[in-house]
Amino acid sequence: MKSLDDFLSLVHSETGLSLTPSTVGADFDELPGWDSLLLLTLLTAIERETGRRVPMAQVLESTSLRDIYALTAQTVEP
Repeated sequence: MKSLDDFLSLVHSETGLSLTPSTVGADFDELPGWDSLLLLTLLTAIERETGRRVPMAQVLESTSLRDIYALTAQTVEP
């Protein structure tokens, strides 16, 4: 996962949500069907794809998938 497009593709394949770079910043409560199970599914997929853990405390403070992407991008950096 090297770009926002890669992240959006992963989000779609794991959750079924079709987001664009302009909608990825929507609050979680604005995403249809979003719940904690989708969050755990997505985090598991991110960790599988990157081979690294995502910082859970910071994820729980996130308000959007853009926030999680930013955390993921930081996690992927060497």
